Amino acid sequence: MVYYNPKEWFSFIFKLNKADTLRELLPLIIAVSAYAGAVIYLLIDFWHLPDSSLLKKVSFVHQTVGFVLSLLLAFRINSAYDRWWEGRKVWGSLTNSSRNLAIKLKFLVGEEEWAFFNYLIPLYARVLRNHLRDIYIPEEQAFVVIDAEKHVPNQVASAIIGRIYELNKQGYINPEQLFSIIIEITSFTDICGACERIRKTPIPFSYNVFIKKFIFTYIMTLPFTWAFEMKYLAIPIIGFVLFVFASIELLAEEIEDPFGYDANDLPLDNICENIQKHVGEILG
Repeated sequence: MVYYNPKEWFSFIFKLNKADTLRELLPLIIAVSAYAGAVIYLLIDFWHLPDSSLLKKVSFVHQTVGFVLSLLLAFRINSAYDRWWEGRKVWGSLTNSSRNLAIKLKFLVGEEEWAFFNYLIPLYARVLRNHLRDIYIPEEQAFVVIDAEKHVPNQVASAIIGRIYELNKQGYINPEQLFSIIIEITSFTDICGACERIRKTPIPFSYNVFIKKFIFTYIMTLPFTWAFEMKYLAIPIIGFVLFVFASIELLAEEIEDPFGYDANDLPLDNICENIQKHVGEILG
């Protein structure tokens, strides 16, 4: 995730970073600008189309279609941001649940049990992060044996819950105390399910493809509508329009799956480190 000072917005105009869409779109912008120049040359200087040409009337179609396209792109970026923000909220809930569980267990179990929970609670955050990235990073298996072929977060959650229920059976945690921590215990699996829902339910394929085709068709027909009014001045303007529309689509694609390694994805590594630090301060 890119950290920045929102008050220094003026410096962003002249700075390029790895999250800037201009880097990725520059070759396409150059190609489309060259295409626009070729079309304008053919219409204006080669074919010498008269002012009565029907192509001049196409601009009215673009005005209507452009409004519809703007609405579709607004919905696209909003739906993608909703997924990004929901992912941030559920990981914030995981942080709070980890802290609350550690605080309650500190006073419910003896110090001989602290090491178990001090290791397993932060471990759950790390394995959930790796699970959402479709990777497996071997961990020190001091208190739990993990089978990489199975659902790893479930195995860690089962170890935590199993140990708490065992302490309940042994009388170290009475039913009233167990009830007080049941919310934090069950929230781990709820958070995992919410993250999996975001991760495995992308924007519908037909909608995604339709927007890309819409943008492509709109941009590729712009030279036919603007050539008569703006002539060669339309070339940089068409390149800029492509940059704006395509950037919105690229940003939406990047943030709709917020658990990866892209520049604008959630800072899961930092969140896991904070959980490790705070739980360690409580149970260390």
